[in-house]
Amino acid sequence: MSWLTDNKIPVGDAAAAVFDWLQVNAGWFFDGLAAGLEGLIDAILWGLQTPPALVVIAAFVGLTWLLQRRWQTCLLVFLGFLFILNQGYWEETTESLTLVLSACVICMGVGVPIGIAVAHRPRLYKGMRPVLDLMQTLPTFVYLIPAIVFFGIGMVPGLIATIIFVLPAPIRLTHLGVSSTPATLLEAAEAFGATGRQRLWKVELPYAFPQIMAGLNQTIMLSLSMVVIAALVGADGLGVPVVRALNQVNTSLGFESGFVIVVVAIMLDRMLRVDR
Repeated sequence: MSWLTDNKIPVGDAAAAVFDWLQVNAGWFFDGLAAGLEGLIDAILWGLQTPPALVVIAAFVGLTWLLQRRWQTCLLVFLGFLFILNQGYWEETTESLTLVLSACVICMGVGVPIGIAVAHRPRLYKGMRPVLDLMQTLPTFVYLIPAIVFFGIGMVPGLIATIIFVLPAPIRLTHLGVSSTPATLLEAAEAFGATGRQRLWKVELPYAFPQIMAGLNQTIMLSLSMVVIAALVGADGLGVPVVRALNQVNTSLGFESGFVIVVVAIMLDRMLRVDR
């Protein structure tokens, strides 16, 4: 079997050649993309860190009330933020929320339209499925290598790796929601003379709304799971104390920062939970 190992398929060399070509010929694109992402990150970070902490907490509690209409959920969010303040992780939490919100804006803005498009084109979704599988199964550390090459160190490469890992979720769930719209509803809309656009906005999207919101929920949860990995490339946030605790074998710091991440995940999950 030596002939098999002697004739290695140059997967790594091909990937390196592609990245080298992109770095030389598409540097202008990556520079512009980095500037745009930095602007988005700075804007969200300014909105979370400039007002007093209690004002930001009140805004999140108010948003929770608008979405859930349950005082129990509002109380949970309020107590969760108070716990974060008590532990002294407010700045790190706002930085992680910035990464999560930036990823949500981009992933939902790109993923929902793509999900709608592939729901109406089964062959396109069939061809796209291997790409989505690759994006979700390729180890996230692999994404960090080209991200560092193209964008350097900081929040931007962490955001890029997060987007690549998270984007399949809203695409898949939007596709599921739109494509599972009952044929009887579509036939009724057509019987009343609805156009294709009216059928999409008045039938398919309202029916798929719970699935789209589930995609948003998954986008947030998956983005939050990337904060520790993003810290390895210089991204600020709750991942930094976790990495520091790992390097120092500091059990106290590790559990403290890790539990804050869990609290943030629980709060965001309860805020955005939608029951059909």
